[in-house]
Order: sequence, then structure tokens, then C-alpha cells
Amino acid sequence: MVDVYVVSAFSKDSAGGNKAGLVFDRPDLNSNQKMEIAKELGYAETAFITKSEFADFHLEYFTPTEEVPLCGHATIATFAFMSLTNMLSKSEYTIKTKSGVLSIKIDPDGMVFMEQNVPTYFNTLTPDLFNECLDTDSIDPKLPIQIVSTGLRDIFLPIKSTKELQKLDPDFGAMTELSREKNVIGVHAFALEDNESKVTAICRNFAPLYDIDEESATGTSNCALACYLFKYVDQKSQYIFDQGYNLNSPSRIVVNLTTHNDIIDSVFVGGYGYLVEMRSVSA
Repeated sequence: MVDVYVVSAFSKDSAGGNKAGLVFDRPDLNSNQKMEIAKELGYAETAFITKSEFADFHLEYFTPTEEVPLCGHATIATFAFMSLTNMLSKSEYTIKTKSGVLSIKIDPDGMVFMEQNVPTYFNTLTPDLFNECLDTDSIDPKLPIQIVSTGLRDIFLPIKSTKELQKLDPDFGAMTELSREKNVIGVHAFALEDNESKVTAICRNFAPLYDIDEESATGTSNCALACYLFKYVDQKSQYIFDQGYNLNSPSRIVVNLTTHNDIIDSVFVGGYGYLVEMRSVSA
């Protein structure tokens, strides 16, 4: 049996967020066993945390169907849990992932920040590619549809309003084919909030190619969204995103950028987390 901690990351007001399974100190598990554990748990990702020769910790991430190189919410969940259980002795750590060695910072109030790669901007797409996926009348023509990555490739889809965003009813079969064709994790749809709100945008994330029709909080996607907005909308040092409302799991994701001469030097995604339960599953 394998002990698994279920932790919700990117929670808002100690509720909601996105659940991830965490398995500590089981280097004996092989990839097939990790996949089976992730499948039994049924969460979008499960993280497996072991010691590393190159960093403070080695993190591997498995969906119910395959291994992925990086997962923001599972990483935030890992360090939020370790902080809550007094397993940490300093405020900065490094982790080894298949996306490289990344830095982790823990604020005194318990918010965990995870480093992402600096952005890579890929090709822009035309709205007609979404004809089979969703109502293209909802797409905001004032902003580009573009593939951006700070570790994972996503399509960023601007929507005219929060109301239109909430009404989206994707055809997940068509979106799966589009994601496969464009070699992306999925589609990150967003609607900008007005300047009076401290929240930059409301978001919905669709990744049916990975058996995740919709996810309540996505750290990597929102990091890339912050970089997209820095390029096209407003250059700021901090962006705040809310997600998960359609899933009745409100989440908040904070992204901090450091820049120099309009160039992004570093990207950190942050959030809070809380322990949901501990479970034992068969390997």
C-alpha cells in the first residue's frame, strides 16, 4: 500500500482550489505503478517526491494516462503541505523536474511561489480553427489567439466577457483533436476584468487530450497567460487570476514577473494550499 496525501492548491479563502495527490519517499515505485496510483486517485495530477542529487527534491508528475514534465498546482500543493506540517527549514528550495531545475520560495504567510521558465511565444491561430470546438462569436477579436509556454504549451483564447466565458460549452472531442494537431496541453480561455478589480482575469482551462475536460486551477497556464498579457495588454509585476467557478471550486493564482527593458527575466506562480485527506492506495 502507498500513503497518499490529497492537498488542494491555489485555494481561495481556504476553500476550492485544485486537488493533487502527493506521494513522498517512494523511489521503489516504477512508472507503471505511479500511473496506476494516479489513475486510482483520479485527480488531474499526482506528484511523486523523492530526494535529488541535483536539487533539494525531485518531483515527477503523473496524470491518470501519462507522465507530464511539469505541474504547477501539484508543486504548490507539495510545498504547502510540507510548510503546514513543519517539514521545511528554509524559505527557498530547488526542485528537479523534467522541465529543468526550478526554484521554490515560501512567503512567511505560507504562500508558495514556484519558478517557471521564461516565456516562449509560438504561432498565432485563427478563430475559425475553433468552429467545431465552441461558439466563436464569444472570442475577443481585439487580442490574438496564441500558443505560449513557460514549461507547457497552451493555446490562449481571449473571450469577450466573463459572462461569455461562463457560457462556453466546448465540444471536447473537437478540442482534443485540435490540441493534438497543435501539440498543446489544451486551451486556456480567459476574460479580462475591469481596472477596478484586483483580479486581472477570470479563466477556464480545458485539457481533454489528457482526460481533463476542465481544471479548476492551473499554475503553468496562468504563468504563460501573465506573460501573454505583459506582451499584449499591460506590463505589470503581478497578475492575479481566478479560476474554477464553473466547477464550484473557486481558485486564485498569483503570478509575479521580474523584468528588465521590457524583457521578462523570471516568472513565479504562487498560491495557498490545504490538506484535504490522507488515503492509502494499492501500487
